[in-house]
Amino acid sequence: MTALESAPMTGWDDATLVDRARDGDMSAYEQLVVRHQGQMFRLAVKMLADRGEAEDIVQEVFLGAWRRLTQLNDDAAFVGWLYRMTTNRCLNVLRARRPQADVDPDTTESPRADIRPEHAVQVSSQLEALNDALRVLTAEQRACWLLREVHGLSYEQIGDIVGANTTAVRGRIARARAQLSEVMKPWR
Repeated sequence: MTALESAPMTGWDDATLVDRARDGDMSAYEQLVVRHQGQMFRLAVKMLADRGEAEDIVQEVFLGAWRRLTQLNDDAAFVGWLYRMTTNRCLNVLRARRPQADVDPDTTESPRADIRPEHAVQVSSQLEALNDALRVLTAEQRACWLLREVHGLSYEQIGDIVGANTTAVRGRIARARAQLSEVMKPWR
């Protein structure tokens, strides 16, 4: 075993891990999975409103990424590639569903136990209203809004992920914000 092989990989950047994984280093790929599975799961569970389906999607995405790693031209683009695969799989599931399922209330953060009970009830009601509002958005609007507002991606990154130009992305997000704002008016 060389010194490079025994060095801890946690400090390595994604591009280095991807390069090593492409050469067959399973430990490097495992590090990528550990590093990014949480954010892909959060995206999938919010889009699908189903923890089981989200877990399945994320597992499929990472398995597919492993199998197609040689097709990734830019090692530094790995995370965007994961977002694109996760979003596309979720959109396919949502399009196949009619009508859409409710957003799972168990996936939202619970109010802190140390706050006043009346405040906790209000926060819980607000989260429920937001989840109801997210449910009425189109799948594309929900994906764009979540990628921007929850995951903090740029319009360009979202466009690459959902296969739309930045103008379309901005439009989807604007419509989503308008709908969410209207539904959430009573909570202001």
